[in-house]
Amino acid sequence: MAWIKTIPFAEADEKLRRALEAQHSLYPKEYDRKPDDTSESIVATHTLFPEVLHHAFAAFGELMSPELPLSRAQHEMITTHVSALNRCHY
Repeated sequence: MAWIKTIPFAEADEKLRRALEAQHSLYPKEYDRKPDDTSESIVATHTLFPEVLHHAFAAFGELMSPELPLSRAQHEMITTHVSALNRCHY
């Protein structure tokens, strides 16, 4: 498995902290993960580039918004199908 350098929340500068907190605030509560969670995470792989982290994950967060006409189950069905098509393990 490849190793990717990441920056832990405790070592993050203000820009990265803001990006992580903003990303965290957009996600559904079922995905609740504290910004300082050090376990493996696709989000952590983007910590070297806070602007990229923000834009990449803010888009997904907005797409999962409960304000949209799709139900939560439909959102999950779409994301699961896309992950399967992309052969993602998560």
